[in-house]
Amino acid sequence: MQILDFTHNPMLVFASLLVAMMAGFTGLSLTKGLSDRPIAQRKILIVLASIALGGGIWSMHFVAMLGLQLPILFYYDAAITLISALVAILVVGCALLILHFWKRTRGTLVLSGVIVGLGVVAMHYLGMSAMELCQALYTPAGITLAIIASCGLNVAAFAIAYGKRSQRNIIVGTLFFGFAVFAVHFVAIGGTSFVAVDVRSEVGPLISNEVMAIGVVLSSFVLCGAFLLTGVTVLAPSGKPPAPVPVPAPEQPPAPLAPHGAQQIPYEHEGRTAFIDSGAVVAIRAEGHYTYLYTATDKLFCVWSISEAEKRLAPGPFIRTHRSYLINPSHVSGFKRLKDNGVCHFETTNLAKVPVSRSRLKDVRDALGV
Repeated sequence: MQILDFTHNPMLVFASLLVAMMAGFTGLSLTKGLSDRPIAQRKILIVLASIALGGGIWSMHFVAMLGLQLPILFYYDAAITLISALVAILVVGCALLILHFWKRTRGTLVLSGVIVGLGVVAMHYLGMSAMELCQALYTPAGITLAIIASCGLNVAAFAIAYGKRSQRNIIVGTLFFGFAVFAVHFVAIGGTSFVAVDVRSEVGPLISNEVMAIGVVLSSFVLCGAFLLTGVTVLAPSGKPPAPVPVPAPEQPPAPLAPHGAQQIPYEHEGRTAFIDSGAVVAIRAEGHYTYLYTATDKLFCVWSISEAEKRLAPGPFIRTHRSYLINPSHVSGFKRLKDNGVCHFETTNLAKVPVSRSRLKDVRDALGV
């Protein structure tokens, strides 16, 4: 077999780098502030970010492949090409789920970066296997170097972008992510040789370079649109600042409700962790592995589980009324007995009543004096 000579179109090489950068910025920006959102919204935004990042990995690869100039005509297998795109999106989605639903630690950042790094490599070699009438030959050293470069650069990208969720870190993380996808492709290509083959082994219909160009242009156009919309949202000055979360003023702390005084409870707001005195919290409700804090006017997201909240706030004013609720009896405005259970009523904006289970009924009535 004769090894084919190949070159690259410099303009398309540069375009592939821009596509990777735009995808990185769009995906990482969409995930900013997810900790403050309900779980359903978080899942939707993670799906969108996965499509942006995974689709960007795929688009970058095939923009660069359009710039690959070989002395023979070759095609792409449509089924394998589609699978390579889905693999990239799925792998990125798994990494984002870990980052936004697990406790974020150095270990989870490294794990997420390695998952995406391996996904980028898998997408690259799957995309290369879609070539028909032309076969790519790899060297063990080239594959190993591509894996090391991909995992290392993606770990750095996620460590920077998620180490501190500021706009500056997202931009720097974008540069690392874009360069990671770009570098892995050309590191892998550097360890690849091409030979012409006569046998076709297609799984699905064939795609010519012209049809592939149309698909890549369309996907890149969508990425550009998402990039512009995200950039405008991020960079546009807000006409009115968001209303601050009410926190008791330092000069007027709430009256101690326990022998040790009011404790501080952490909550997530605009990408940072803030604190509120336990005395200002009306009730705590479980939401999966996390909780929501209810005050007189607000509903705040807390990374504690309901069991952790009960443990950390004991001894204190809170009592368990139900497997999903802790309440502060001093804020209860009414109580109603319902056969073998009950209901506590509150005069708050986001929480009108809390159920009391049969096993907790006596403790609640004793605390309320009824």
